Amino acid sequence: MATQTESARAGVAPTPVISISPVVLPAPGRAVDLQVRISAPATGSNLPIMLFSHGQGGSNHLSSLNGYAPLTHYLAAHGFVVIQPTHLSSKSLSGDAAVASAPGAPWFWRSRVEDMTCILDQLEDIEAAVPTLKGRLDHSRVAVVGHSMGGHTASVLLGAQLTEADGTVVSLAEPRIKAGVLLAAPGNGGADLNPTMAERVPFLRHPSFAHMTTPALVVVGDKDVSPHLTVRGADWHADPYALSPSPKSLLTLFEAEHGLGGISGYDAAETTDENPERVALVARLTGAYLRTALYPENTSWQLASQALLSNSNPLGRIESK
Repeated sequence: MATQTESARAGVAPTPVISISPVVLPAPGRAVDLQVRISAPATGSNLPIMLFSHGQGGSNHLSSLNGYAPLTHYLAAHGFVVIQPTHLSSKSLSGDAAVASAPGAPWFWRSRVEDMTCILDQLEDIEAAVPTLKGRLDHSRVAVVGHSMGGHTASVLLGAQLTEADGTVVSLAEPRIKAGVLLAAPGNGGADLNPTMAERVPFLRHPSFAHMTTPALVVVGDKDVSPHLTVRGADWHADPYALSPSPKSLLTLFEAEHGLGGISGYDAAETTDENPERVALVARLTGAYLRTALYPENTSWQLASQALLSNSNPLGRIESK
């Protein structure tokens, strides 16, 4: 019989999940210590690690360690140790005076990236704090996944660069991260931005995906029109694929809007395109892509891509470079 880890790599039967939160990590210089949720399969060893960066939104807690269960539970059940931080931009922290007045408020784009580095720096401490994890993590196989603003966070960790107002080019690529998935992430800046948003969110003005060399899957909805962010259409969210070097893949979901069917939470009222089948597809393809990216001998991504292509009524399409 295959071990749990082998089963996860092959993309087969799920296993029970253990989820623990909050695990509090010391973060000197941060307005508050970093709280994370850790979800992991109940059995198995040499488990790959997935960092998940939440987006923003109207709900009080979906944009925190408590959100995105439709994705994170699936991925943990299929062999990943999923670590979800509550970034300082989370609405759940908006009542904390220290957070509200901290440098970088209210978007905290740099702090979001630093949260992930903080987690990677303390993996051994995380294992020690969670006895059921001790000795079970493969520190050499790390991926990052992010939705919306979390997709921006993930893109920076994968190598995307920003130019600050004084002309300083910022690169915060994290070499310990070997692959990533960007879900409905922001696209190009400059004239493509809504002028009001360009004024409010300067870190979106001059991104560059030319150095985003880490393998990544970019997931977009073909109805994800975001006039509050861009003067372009839904194709704006595909820029991290179009403007970055290979190897990259692009999954375009038909009729999908920004929530990609409802990935941020079960029965979330803010989802404008609720579609459980679409959410399940995003989860399956995210897992399949990361398994193959982290284990090159694994064929999960090829098999999942072929299954989507052979469907007589596919929910989306895939292209790669």
